[in-house]
Amino acid sequence: MSARRRLHRRAVVPAVLLAAATLAACAEGGDDGPHVMVTTNILGDVTSRLVGDTARVTTLMRPNADPHSFEISAREAAQLREADLVVSNGLALEEGLQQHLDRVEDVGVDTFVAGEHIDVLTYSERAGDGAPDPHFWTDPARMIDVVDALEQALAGIDGIDAAALRAQAADYRADLEALDEEMSESFASIPDPQRALVTNHHVFGYLAERFDFRLVGAVVPGGTTLASPSASDLDGLASAIEESGVRTIFAESSQPDRLVQVLADEVGVDVEVEELFTESLTEQDGGAPTYLDMQRANTERITNGLR
Repeated sequence: MSARRRLHRRAVVPAVLLAAATLAACAEGGDDGPHVMVTTNILGDVTSRLVGDTARVTTLMRPNADPHSFEISAREAAQLREADLVVSNGLALEEGLQQHLDRVEDVGVDTFVAGEHIDVLTYSERAGDGAPDPHFWTDPARMIDVVDALEQALAGIDGIDAAALRAQAADYRADLEALDEEMSESFASIPDPQRALVTNHHVFGYLAERFDFRLVGAVVPGGTTLASPSASDLDGLASAIEESGVRTIFAESSQPDRLVQVLADEVGVDVEVEELFTESLTEQDGGAPTYLDMQRANTERITNGLR
């Protein structure tokens, strides 16, 4: 080997070590930067789109989980108290997490509750005794309201790049506006008599209001998946389905469809059961890895199921 080649190889080694040290320093700096913790994976996706790489985002809810019942570890609960901002859905959605959210607020951690920044609908008395409906994400217009308010909350965190945040929020807002138009156009192809929805539990109130659907009913009589239907509940819903002529009923991806299948069998008519992604995002290859993917998949399935 020539002296020139030996000299070249000696010069490369320190350069590689320097690059590795620089990357390690960047990783440590990222850990020391702003940290935003989010309860649901839907809001986790939205938050990540807004902050980009200007802050670290930790989403507590795993893919395909049920937001009404998922729980967190002691380590994650401790991390909540150290976060720069805790983002939650609110409106009693995170039932298994509420005690931790209450403690975080008690110790003075900054919080953002999405449900406090939208026009809230309530369940009908039959569905949930007039309680607030937490499933606002089925309406992309309300998600724009959430983005507007969340952008302001994130802008108040030390260390977040305000210019980058504004640009990313504007881009995502445009994506939501385009999504709203896509959904409107797709649903417009469903004849009015067929614009009726039945699902596992009452999750489509906001979508129904936004896009003029009728809510025939739900297998679980309430806004939470933790309730259980009685025989009379199933009988009443079966009658409503027969009267409305519904041809497809929808099961949520975060819940088994056993009850919906039982209901379809009891109706005694040709009723299809279609799976929707309504309360949780999926893994990357699961069909709904982002909020935009979820809404587009649901729009296609609802349109095809009811048209």
